Amino acid sequence: MKVLSAVAWPYANGPRHLGHVAGFAVPSDVFSRYMRMAGHDVLMVSGSDEHGTPILVLADQEGVSARDLVDRNHAIIAHELADLGCSYDLYTRTTTANHYSVAQELFTQVWKNGYMVEQTTRGAISPSTGRTLPDRYIEGTCPICSYPEARGDQCDNCGNQLDPTELIDPRSKVNGETPEFIETQHFFLDLPALADALRDWLEGREASGTWRPNVIKFSLNILDDIRPRAMTRDIDWGIPVPLEGWSDQPTKRLYVWFDAVIGYLSASVEWARRLGEPERWREWWNDPEAVSYYFMGKDNITFHSQIWPAELLGYAGRGSKGGEPGAFGELNLPTEVVSSEYLTMEGKQFSTSRGYVIRIRDVLERYGPDAIRYFICAAGPENQDSNFTWAEFVQRNNSELVAGWGNLVNRTAAMVAKNFGEVPEPGPLEPVDEAVRAKVLASFGTVGDLLARQRIKQAVAEAMRTVGEVNKYVTDTEPFKLKGEDQRVRLATVLHTLVQCVSDLNTVMSPFLPHSSNAVHLAIGGEGAFMPMPAVQDVAGLDAGDEGRSYPIVTGEYTSTPRWESRPVRVGAGVTKPTPVFTKLDESVVEDELARLEQS
Repeated sequence: MKVLSAVAWPYANGPRHLGHVAGFAVPSDVFSRYMRMAGHDVLMVSGSDEHGTPILVLADQEGVSARDLVDRNHAIIAHELADLGCSYDLYTRTTTANHYSVAQELFTQVWKNGYMVEQTTRGAISPSTGRTLPDRYIEGTCPICSYPEARGDQCDNCGNQLDPTELIDPRSKVNGETPEFIETQHFFLDLPALADALRDWLEGREASGTWRPNVIKFSLNILDDIRPRAMTRDIDWGIPVPLEGWSDQPTKRLYVWFDAVIGYLSASVEWARRLGEPERWREWWNDPEAVSYYFMGKDNITFHSQIWPAELLGYAGRGSKGGEPGAFGELNLPTEVVSSEYLTMEGKQFSTSRGYVIRIRDVLERYGPDAIRYFICAAGPENQDSNFTWAEFVQRNNSELVAGWGNLVNRTAAMVAKNFGEVPEPGPLEPVDEAVRAKVLASFGTVGDLLARQRIKQAVAEAMRTVGEVNKYVTDTEPFKLKGEDQRVRLATVLHTLVQCVSDLNTVMSPFLPHSSNAVHLAIGGEGAFMPMPAVQDVAGLDAGDEGRSYPIVTGEYTSTPRWESRPVRVGAGVTKPTPVFTKLDESVVEDELARLEQS
C-alpha cells in the first residue's frame, strides 16, 4: 500500500524546541518507520515554511534579509530533525522554484474553476511601519466567546474562525499598538461554495471511526461558520500571484498558509524529480487506493481539515461551481488528520520570546535522541495536553529505559558473553521458555496494530510491558545460578531464549528508539546497521528560478528497513561484554536544568 506521511512544516523563524517536535516530528517518524517495517511503500515529506510577515519582522530585528534568515534557520532545523532520527524521504523548503511552480499551478486552477474570487477587504497595517500585520499577529477579545487573547484568524478558546476586524480592542502582537485597517484587493478562497463537498468528505471520515474524536469534532464544528477566506496578502516576501495584473505587483503575494500546505505536494514532486522519475509522486497522490496521514499540533487543524482539503476540492472542480482538474489531476484528500494536543513545560507554556523553552539541540547534545523520543512517545500530548518536567524525564529514563529495557539487553549480552562468547545452541524448550516466547511474539500484533492507528502512547506502553515479562523470565529461570556442567544445556536454552526475545523486542522497540536499536542489534551478535537513519545532504536547486542556489535537505535510503516480524537469531554469532545502551541520569540533572530555565 502507498502511504503518504505528510508532516507539518516547521516555521523557519528559529531552532525548534521540545513543544514543536512533540506534536509533529516524533509521532510521524514512529508511524512512518512502523509502516515501512509492515511492508508499505511510505513517502514521508515535509520542509521548512519560510514565507510570511513574521519572517520579515524577525529579519528586521536582526538586521538581515529575509533570505539570509531563512537560509540560516532552515539549515539549523534540517540538522536538528535529522539528528533526532526523523526518517524523511525529503525534507525541503518553500523557497524553491519547484514549490513556487506547484503552488502557482494550484492557485491558477482553483481560480479557473471559480473558487478563488476577488474581493475588496480591510487589511491591518502597523501605523508605525506601514507594514501589513498578518492575522496571527493581531490579538483582541473574541466577539463570540469573549476570550481576551483571540487571534485575528481564529479563537483558540471557542475554535471559531475570525477576521481581525471582528476583534474587540485589537492590538498588534509586535509592539502593542492598535492596527489601522485600510481597503485592499485580495483573492478569497470561496469556502461556502466548497462547504457541501467538505462536509461530505468529513462525514465520511467520521464514519470511518479512525480520526481522533477531538479532531473530527472540531473539523465538523468549524463548518457551521464557514466563510470566504483571503488567500493573498499585502507583503513583498512570498510567492507572486500568478495572474495578469497581479504577478507584477511587488507587494501582493500568496498567503503563507495557502502555500505552506501545498508543500506536501511540492515536496513529493521534488522528491520524484530528484529520484529521476518525475511522475512517480502520482502513485501517492492520484491513486485512490493510496492513503495519507497528516501530522501536526492542534493549532493547525483548521488548515489541514478545511483549507487544504478545500484547495484540493477546488483544484479538482468538486464544489458547487463545478470545474475540472488541472495538470496534476485529481489529488487525494487526507485519509487522516493526526493532531496532537499541547505540551507544556513545568506547568507553563513554552515561550520562545521569553526564553522559556527546551531547545532540541540542547537535549540532543546532553541526553541523546532516544531519551527524548522515549519521553515523547510515553508521556507526550498525543490525545490530551501533557506536561514535561525534568523530574519525570529523569525518572522515566532511569526506571524505564535504563532499569527496564537497557538492563534486559545488558544482562542478556553479559551472561552470553561470560558463559559462551556467542549465541548458544538451545536444548529442548520448557513451558516457561515457550510461554515467554509466545508473549514476545504476540507483541508484534498488539504493538503493530496500535502503531498503525497512531496510538503511540499505548504502543510503547505495551512494548515496555512485554519487556517486563522478559525481565520476569530472567527472575523465574535464574540463569546466573545454572553453573554446573550438567546444567550447561539448560543454561544455553535459557540464554538462547533470552537473546531471541531481546532480538524480537528490539524490532518492536525500533520505531520508537531507532538509534539505540542499532546498538542493541550489535550487542546481541548482529552485524551492520539495524535501522537506517536519515542524513543531511546539500543539493542544487532544480530550476532556473533557484539561481544556482544550493540548500540542505534531509533524506535517506530506507529499503534496508527490517520487516515487522521475528527473525531467528544466528547460533554462533559472537557476543562480547556489552557497554550500557542507555545512560542513567543523576538526580542533579533536575536542579541543573531548572536553573538553566531561570537564567534564560
